[in-house]
Amino acid sequence: MPLKSIISSGNDRLPSAIRTLLAAAGLSAGLVLAAPSGAVAQAQPVAKPAPSSSPNSAPNSLAKPGVEAAPQMVPGFWDPRRRPERPDLSRLTVIRFLTETDYPPFNFTGADGNPAGFNVDLARALCDEIKVSCTIQMRRFETLIDAITSNKGDAIIASLAVTPQLRARVDFTDPYYRAPARFVSRRDAVMREVRPEFLEGKKVGVIAGSAHEAYLKAMFTDAELHSFPNDDALRSALRRGEVDFIFGDAISLAFWINGTDSDNCCAFSGGPFVESRYFGEGVGIAVRKGNDLLRQALNWALFRVWEKGRYTDLWLHYFSVSPF
Repeated sequence: MPLKSIISSGNDRLPSAIRTLLAAAGLSAGLVLAAPSGAVAQAQPVAKPAPSSSPNSAPNSLAKPGVEAAPQMVPGFWDPRRRPERPDLSRLTVIRFLTETDYPPFNFTGADGNPAGFNVDLARALCDEIKVSCTIQMRRFETLIDAITSNKGDAIIASLAVTPQLRARVDFTDPYYRAPARFVSRRDAVMREVRPEFLEGKKVGVIAGSAHEAYLKAMFTDAELHSFPNDDALRSALRRGEVDFIFGDAISLAFWINGTDSDNCCAFSGGPFVESRYFGEGVGIAVRKGNDLLRQALNWALFRVWEKGRYTDLWLHYFSVSPF
């Protein structure tokens, strides 16, 4: 599936598991997720964690061969101490969601011919929470903004990245996911934690000209950076042992790790990195400018869906290897 557009080149969407993603982020030296809009962004442990190395291991010790370093995690961008107020939902009678046609696993056409995917199921969960009828129409990605501004829909849920340019045309809910950045190593050299000092002298591969490369140059100054023109070249270098780590978008890397192309060579090292200064504000649901009632209703419903565990269920259903 071809890459349609790239965040670092001014694109307005975040990556899927299939296409190359260049929008993710890192934290200055830690592994705590940055909180959007004052909320606490958390990576939450869930049931049936993946095996990890001994809890007594030193932070920079290597895990046993073939063992993934981190447990299965689910992102949470909502602060239980900042519960949104319930708006007057009686004024909502229907929500016309717009989404994209072909962006698996977030949006795609199911076997029955109906819209399917993480975004689609989340939209249905929000409608259930608000207790309102909803429709979901699939359109080409490049037509979505014009469609909503011309009143052909009420809300866009299509992995739309929040940018200043789009904020001038539409309003956004709070972020409901981000694309974190992570390090990947060969399975016999997994690290439980990755800090700048741990990678001194290590060969780290990254896509040339990407936000990931800019972050590494700023924060991991003692690592030996190796730039590659594309994902295939980057991942092949790690499989062949030409670099010790690669750094990139965790969502696409999660599907590569779990797919046949990786030949079971590699696993995540350390945890996720999120930094809005490098990679934007995350993904939100877009509504028409000034539609505060719908925006507030969706924010309230997003919090409720997360609070009840339905967001976690959806995430685990679509992401067998968590990018967090």
